[in-house]
Amino acid sequence: MSTIKHPVGPQASTVYRRRRLVVGLGVLAVILIVILIVVRPGGGSDPASTAAPTPTGNAADPAIAADPAAPGAAGAACDPAAVQVEAITDQDAYDAGDEPELSLSVTNTGSTPCTLNAGTATQVFTITSGADVYWSSTDCQSDPADAEVTLQPGVAVSTKTPLTWDRTRSSPETCEIIDREPVPGEGASYYLSVSVGGVESAGPTQFLLN
Repeated sequence: MSTIKHPVGPQASTVYRRRRLVVGLGVLAVILIVILIVVRPGGGSDPASTAAPTPTGNAADPAIAADPAAPGAAGAACDPAAVQVEAITDQDAYDAGDEPELSLSVTNTGSTPCTLNAGTATQVFTITSGADVYWSSTDCQSDPADAEVTLQPGVAVSTKTPLTWDRTRSSPETCEIIDREPVPGEGASYYLSVSVGGVESAGPTQFLLN
């Protein structure tokens, strides 16, 4: 005797097969919906985790450390009256043999982003004492470069790598001389002034050489 069970009931067998097919498709659809909810294809990452970093000014490069990916439009050229430049030394006083490290910071004091040529071609570091100019970064500068950077309002950015002064007098005529004249120490007072993009620092920064 055959063991195959045929559909029973008042309906035709094709009706029951059709119902079973519909139920099977419904279960499959539910499974697909659950998978899509869990995987979320094309959802991307959390926007907060990919936000652009803010300028830090600590990378290893002599240019200004403004972040080209900082938010906000580039804006027009900076108004010199809305740019604040500061001369910076790594110490206030140096023992004999210690070489001062010199840098600068620049801040957009306006209310909108603006652009400034802050490349090494526009940076000038000058050290004076009394009426004498002892050293200038432009006397023996090599490979100066332009660099347009966007300054965000109220965000101070600085040179990425400080310049090191070897405590000697400089001049364009002494660039090839190995032993240049050392400057006086023993508590002598010196002043660092800087400019960038044609904007001068508000005032010089004083430091001592022992």
